[in-house]
Amino acid sequence: MSTIATPTKPAATYRLSTTGILRSEWHKLRTLRSTWITLFTAAALVIAVGITMGVTYDGDDSEIDTVVFTLLGIQLSQICLAVLGILVTAGEYSTGMIRASLTAVPRRLPVLWSKAAIFTAVAFTVSWTTNVVTFLTAQIWLSGTDKELSLTDDGVLGALTGSAAALTLLSLIALGLGALLRSVPGAIGAFVACVLILPEVLGMLPFGAVESALRHFPVQAAGSLGSLTRVENTIAPGTALVTLALWAAAIITTASLQLKRRDV
Repeated sequence: MSTIATPTKPAATYRLSTTGILRSEWHKLRTLRSTWITLFTAAALVIAVGITMGVTYDGDDSEIDTVVFTLLGIQLSQICLAVLGILVTAGEYSTGMIRASLTAVPRRLPVLWSKAAIFTAVAFTVSWTTNVVTFLTAQIWLSGTDKELSLTDDGVLGALTGSAAALTLLSLIALGLGALLRSVPGAIGAFVACVLILPEVLGMLPFGAVESALRHFPVQAAGSLGSLTRVENTIAPGTALVTLALWAAAIITTASLQLKRRDV
């Protein structure tokens, strides 16, 4: 008795796509409770400080740029977004999820680039929205003072956008450090020590060359953005934006080379 072979249906094949990887990274980011807590904290700090500055303004700080004055809370939210950027990359190494991510995407590099792209979009959107809300809210109390402005005044939207871009790029540098060091505590320590503290220490040195070089360090370059007027002893806003982008690109590129060559 002969048997008749039954043709089997070929297994479905799945093809990786950039859209699919981006969707996966967005799903991972938005489903983490820490993401929303960190973003809410970053936004709340900026708004709270902005309202406080508006309520307590008595004319003593009239020399301070209005946008800078209302967005002083960015100095606090900067830490929150930097920590979130580090968690996006180094956090997966601490939980071991990175193995699953790299198994699903054997080429590896699209994983890191997709993380950076999704994080950049989220960080900029939240930062820009927070800046606008803070500015408009603070103007409720600043109306009638020498700091009264509106969004339609020359340079206001540009300053708010520049501030958001600077904050996003600084956070992207932190994300790159997380991918490079693969340790949440280590990356946080490196960001605080190298990005925030080291320039202040170097600034104490009595050398003109050091002072000129420091203007191109991340935090110092970020200080050129987010202001209606040119900040003294800083580089031009356009140069500052390019400088920050190059810092972020250099660190992420270094992390990409390590990811490609080194085992998980």
